[in-house]
Amino acid sequence: MKKVSTTTNSLQSNQLSIKVRSNDNPYHSPEIQKKLSQPRKLSSYFIVLIESGSISYNIDGQGYKLSDGQLLFAMPNQFFIPPAKDNNLKYVKLLFDDNTLALLPQPFPFLINPLSTQTITIDKAARDRIRKVFEILNQILYSDNQQADTEILLAYINSLLSELNSAYFKSKESANILNSNLSKFVEFKLVVETHLTEQPSINTIAEKLALSTNSLYRIVKEYSGASPKDFLTNRLMMEAQRKLHYSKLSVKELAYELGFNDPDYFSRLFKKCTGKNVSEVLEARQDLSRE
Repeated sequence: MKKVSTTTNSLQSNQLSIKVRSNDNPYHSPEIQKKLSQPRKLSSYFIVLIESGSISYNIDGQGYKLSDGQLLFAMPNQFFIPPAKDNNLKYVKLLFDDNTLALLPQPFPFLINPLSTQTITIDKAARDRIRKVFEILNQILYSDNQQADTEILLAYINSLLSELNSAYFKSKESANILNSNLSKFVEFKLVVETHLTEQPSINTIAEKLALSTNSLYRIVKEYSGASPKDFLTNRLMMEAQRKLHYSKLSVKELAYELGFNDPDYFSRLFKKCTGKNVSEVLEARQDLSRE
């Protein structure tokens, strides 16, 4: 059986990046604590279950307040502002990378966030099952020999994500993971993520999904509340805000990186969608970097 090392973050052919954290095994290093307390772009999938207490997270500029039995998940490349430390909080947390997800035997639509909510309320029975999986993962990952069978780790992560996927869609009666409209919306979001900076036309996306433009409009409107064009534009502006926080690009460089040929048009669109001048956001970021 293949083995997975938990002593490094680097991804190699025989390694996966998987971490479990809780009150029992927090990050001890002051250097790591300081680094993780800074706003950053996520490089991994992030899942945290609150067992008791309450805490607030901020992802892509949106605040999420969690309390007992609530779970938050976030995806790679989202902009993450860590919460203030709370000694009364009891939690379990899992981080894993895209390579880990690719090795699982099935897709998990909830990680595409089709219902536009990144929190899940977990009932007590499911919470007990999830907690047991976390405990097993923790035991496997942090055993004395620092080695773990990849297949065993993946089996438990698959079980955990299956539980979360079911809980995510259970909260919306009309949302069935086998529903063809929802499946098409998940495909739409994947196309948007994969080809974001190419800024594909809505006709091109509809053809790729074997849909008419009217059908695509209806499906995207049903699950996101926005038209396909507005969804794509909003996603681009969210990416622009992320990059403004963690990169050192100029306005012109940022516009070109996002697929805009006209930086002035990009600036006008940014102001229209966010209510902020992109140059002011850039200046504010530079002021913070000098503090």
